[in-house]
Order: sequence, then C-alpha cells, then structure tokens
Amino acid sequence: MPSEGRCWETLKALRSSDKGRLCYYRDWLLRREDVLEECMSLPKLSSYSGWVVEHVLPHMQENQPLSETSPSSTSASALDQPSFVPKSPDASSAFSPASPATPNGTKGKDESQHTESMVLQSSRGIKVEGCVRMYELVHRMKGTSSYPTAESQAEAERALREMRDLLMNLGQEITRACEDKRRQDEEEAQVKLQEAQMQQGPEAHKEPPAPSQGPGGKQNEDLQVKVQDITMQWYQQLQDASMQCVLTFEGLTNSKDSQAKKIKMDLQKAATIPVSQISTIADCRSLVFMAGSKLKEIFDKIHSLLSGKPVQSGGRSVSVTLNPQGLDFVQYKLAEKFVKQGEEEVASHHEAAFPIAVVASGIWELHPRVGDLILAHLHKKCPYSVPFYPTFKEGMALEDYQRMLGYQVKDSKVEQQDNFLKRMSGMIRLYAAIIQLRWPYGNRQEIHPHGLNHGWRWLAQILNMEPLSDVTATLLFDFLEVCGNALMKQYQVQFWKMLILIKEDYFPRIEAITSSGQMGSFIRLKQFLEKCLQHKDIPVPKGFLTSSFWRS
Repeated sequence: MPSEGRCWETLKALRSSDKGRLCYYRDWLLRREDVLEECMSLPKLSSYSGWVVEHVLPHMQENQPLSETSPSSTSASALDQPSFVPKSPDASSAFSPASPATPNGTKGKDESQHTESMVLQSSRGIKVEGCVRMYELVHRMKGTSSYPTAESQAEAERALREMRDLLMNLGQEITRACEDKRRQDEEEAQVKLQEAQMQQGPEAHKEPPAPSQGPGGKQNEDLQVKVQDITMQWYQQLQDASMQCVLTFEGLTNSKDSQAKKIKMDLQKAATIPVSQISTIADCRSLVFMAGSKLKEIFDKIHSLLSGKPVQSGGRSVSVTLNPQGLDFVQYKLAEKFVKQGEEEVASHHEAAFPIAVVASGIWELHPRVGDLILAHLHKKCPYSVPFYPTFKEGMALEDYQRMLGYQVKDSKVEQQDNFLKRMSGMIRLYAAIIQLRWPYGNRQEIHPHGLNHGWRWLAQILNMEPLSDVTATLLFDFLEVCGNALMKQYQVQFWKMLILIKEDYFPRIEAITSSGQMGSFIRLKQFLEKCLQHKDIPVPKGFLTSSFWRS
C-alpha cells in the first residue's frame, strides 16, 4: 500500500535526525532517578582538580590573548569558586565548538552562557583531563632521563674527585686534632703527676729522665720516645690477626694423625720451597742477565697454591683443599718465609731484596691477608719497622725484653750486636723494596697494597722519635739506600726538605748518643746523605729490577 511506503520514509527521516541518533534506555524507569543523577546534580571538583589547576592553568593563560582575564584574577576566581574549572586549550577545543565573536570584540550573551555551561564539566571529565596531563608529564620526564652523556659523566667524576679530596683533607684535620688532643692530655697528666709527687714530700719526688742533649748542651724536648697511639693500634691489630690465624689451624699442627701430619708437611714445603728458590736466583752474580720467566713461574706456583689449585711439590700433587685449615696454614707459613728470607738472605746479599720483594708485593696484591701476615711477622721480628721502640716494664724478665727488641736469645745468651744489626738491616731492606715494587703482570689500575706513602710515614715517625744508639743510624742508611731514589721521585721538594732536616737537626741528636766504638754506622749515614745533597740526586740501588730483566 502507498501509505506503508510513506511510513518507511518517515521512519528513515526520523532516524537521520538529531533525536533519532540518540540512545534510549527502555529500563530507565526501573533505574529510577539514577540515570539522571549526573545531569541533575551540581558540578563538583574531583581529587585531581588541584593538579589540573596547578598544571593546566599556566598553559591556558599563556595561550590566551591579552584581552582575557589576568592570571591573578583567574587564579583567584578558580580558588574562590569551587564550581569553576579552568579550561585548557585542548579541553576547550574538545568540549566547546568555536563561535565567532560579536562585532565589538566580545562574545554574545547566548554564546557566553553556552561556554560557561560547557566549562562546568562533571568530576569524571576533570579526572580524565588530569590523567591525560599526568601521562604527558611522565613521558616528558622519561624523554629527558635516557643514558648519561659524556658531559654528565665528566661532571660526576669531577664531583667525585672533589668529594675524595674533601674527605682526605677532613681525615688529615681529624688526625691533627687527635694528635693535639693527645699532646694536651699528656701535658695535663704530667702536671698532675708532678703535683702528686710534690704533695708526697721531697723524699718521694723523683726527677724524670733527662732528654737527650745535643753537642751544645741543648735539650731535645720536642721528640718522643714512644710511637703514636694510632700506629700502636695498627701494630696490635696485626698481631691479633696473626694470633687468630694460628688458632685457626691449631688442629692441623697439633694433630696426632699420620695423614694430617703428612698433609701439613706437604703444604709447608709447597709454600716455603718456591720462596727459597727466589733467593737462589738473587744469589747469582749474573742476576741482571737472567730471564724473568723463572721468577714468573715461581710466582704463578705460589698464586695457584693460594687459589686452591693443585701444585707439584716433591713429586706429589698438593692442594690447600686437602684440609679445611690448609689455606690458613699456607698463608701463615708463606708470610713467615718471606720475612725469614729478609732476615737471612737479604741480610747477607742486599741485592736479593728486589726479586723477593716483587714476588711478595704481587702475592700481597692478590691475597691481602698474606700481606697483613707479612707485616705482623716483620713487626714482631723487627719492631723498628713499625717503628716501635719497646720499653722495659716492671717485673719483665730481661730475656723477654731483649726478645721484644729483636735480639735472638738462646740458652740465656744474647746474640752479638753485629749479627743483630745485620738481621735488622736485611728486614728493613726487604720492607723498603716491597713498598716501591709492583708485580709487572698485575692489574695496573689497582693501587699498591702497601706503597711509598707507608715509607714516607715510617721515615717521618722515625725522625719524630728519639734516636737509638747504633740502631737508628743503621736502619736509616739501609732504608734510604734502597728506596731513597723512589721517594725522591715521588715527593721531590718535600723529600729534599726532609733530608736537610736529618742533616741539620737529626745528625746532632744521633751523634750525641753514639759512643766512639759505634761511630761506624753514623759516619756511613752521614757520608751517604752529604753526597746525595751535594749531587742533588739519590742513585738507583744495586740489584734493582729494570725493564730489561722482564724482557729477557
């Protein structure tokens, strides 16, 4: 029928109209008034509105023409009127259509009302706007952080260097402050002691021992007899660590089991025989022309033993893993052997100090505990390497005190002074060689585990202490002859100032306490130092391992 065709046309026209494109819910009556709640309720700010006001408003104000509201007034209105939400450029383009302005440059009344109604968005719209802004901000921040540039790395390294310098200066200031405090405490204690003695009466008053005097009768009151407290703490810590190591492998050394005894003997040979072979190399007169490959083989064997790898010793395979206490035992015996070589081999052949020292330095760098044990053994046998001058305590046996000074006492007989000085010289020469040598095949990026700064510390502390007859002059000569050239290159002007101090101030102190029969060591030191000052140079010590030794 014709009417039916016109009905379809009418439905099609209605469907194309604005109302026809609207979505209708048939169950809205069942939902009561909830479906109209968002339209009927007053607009309100969400939890994101504060962030939107803070971040969106500046962008809106930058893009607005000068004729619009000023930032101060806009901000005030936004804060004073809770129902107002500022609109950003994106929001205005998304939610409100553009409309032309009236001829007088202002918007019409109807358009103004329409814009205001569109600005009053629901809390859900504000939340979406805030999330969009936050998402954009996060991506902008991610874009600026990437990897550090070369400039930023250089800036970080510079700041790190400045921080390290600051910490070093701070440490020096703390050390000086502690030293000043210690001196102040000693002075106060001395004053209190004198007051107590005066109160006890003249018969109880005893004069303290007079300081040593120079040739002109001037008292040397600015030097001390004992070592600094911080040095003694370091000395005691090393001795405690050594004793703890001994207790660790006590079960192995005291075991009655034949298998344990065999393992102990094999480990001791594997640790000490390679070190003895170094002295055999150094004892040859053609040391300079020998290949350094043999020395490297010895080093690699010691390093493998300490690393838990099996090594050949006496025709058998030996490893520290054969016993749970094997590594501690090998470390202790190895350190003991290095010091013993200084005491015996270097004492007899001064040039032997360098090949022994370079192996000890390399092992020290890879196995720091061995280095600490080397120092502990060295300090115990030669306290002057700390430097430490043991004092006699009331109730102490004379033989015990002599052993503390480094003398060998057998059957209540003390060794001769010449032999004592010879052994002390050998250990000081080995120590002076260790602090200046690096294993050439090691990691050059690492610092020396016990470098020349410790040599400078030792020399400075020796000169701050009262000299000992015969001992001080002998050890100063040995130390300067072995590492004086290295100290000169390292510290330059400061080192020459120290040598002048020794000549002008310390020589008279040594001479004042030296008897006529002990002048040999003093004259040898004086001639060596005067020659160095005259030529303004300290010669390279004999037996020093040059680069040609390692290339051969």
